[in-house]
Amino acid sequence: MQFTKMHGLGNDFIIVAGEQELPADVSSLAEKLCNRYFGIGADGLVYILPSERADFRMRIINSDGSEAEQCGNAIRCVAKYVFDNGMTQSEEITIETLGAGVQKVQLLVENGRVATVRVDMGEPVLEGLQVPTTIDADVVVMHPIETGGREFSFTAVSMGNPHCVIYVDDAPQFDLQAWGPPLETHPLFPRKINVEFVTVTSRSHVDMRVWERGAGPTLACGTGACATVVSSVLNGFTDRIVTVSLKGGDLLIEWNESDNHVYMSGPAEVVYTGTVQ
Repeated sequence: MQFTKMHGLGNDFIIVAGEQELPADVSSLAEKLCNRYFGIGADGLVYILPSERADFRMRIINSDGSEAEQCGNAIRCVAKYVFDNGMTQSEEITIETLGAGVQKVQLLVENGRVATVRVDMGEPVLEGLQVPTTIDADVVVMHPIETGGREFSFTAVSMGNPHCVIYVDDAPQFDLQAWGPPLETHPLFPRKINVEFVTVTSRSHVDMRVWERGAGPTLACGTGACATVVSSVLNGFTDRIVTVSLKGGDLLIEWNESDNHVYMSGPAEVVYTGTVQ
């Protein structure tokens, strides 16, 4: 199997193209290949597949073998891969995702290679049961949640996958290992959840750290950055165009008022290519 190792701000993936469908053993394969000690090492295994609805279709298998509905960093990697490898010559493409439908992607090309990817991430889902949470409300904003003897307040947003945004005093130093796992699996979240810990530094900037469902702490999360900006606007903390600083770098996120869509701009990088025997 030929693969390319790529990352978006340190959120890294094993990219595989040329297959028609996922292999039957894809869950165990992802666990094996994503293992950082006995495999290639990655946060997820990503397949680029044919689509009847879009230019390409993306499927993402987390490092624990579960499937992710969407991933903002992975979709940027896929977009760069298909252009740089001659699978398309268009600088505007569509990519079908499992949870967020078909998404429009714009490519900023420099010297024949993709430098920046801007993705229309679609409209955020805010209804509590649709995120999903167990809370029957039109929006879930600053809802209390208790775990391990500590109470937090969270705002729920789905960007095709579920997110729980929590505001803390110092996100870069927050203890992800202590609080990420119990929040990910909390009974309020029937399909588990991605957890973003956020500190607002200005109307146009936030710091964010993430515990990703199925992968644990990662250096970046594109859908999480989008959910964070939606949450921050709902809570009155920021404007609609925000730089989100993650451990792996920055993403520019815009929640457009005219069409209600969230737009994400950021880089994607190739690490190396190889063959699995």
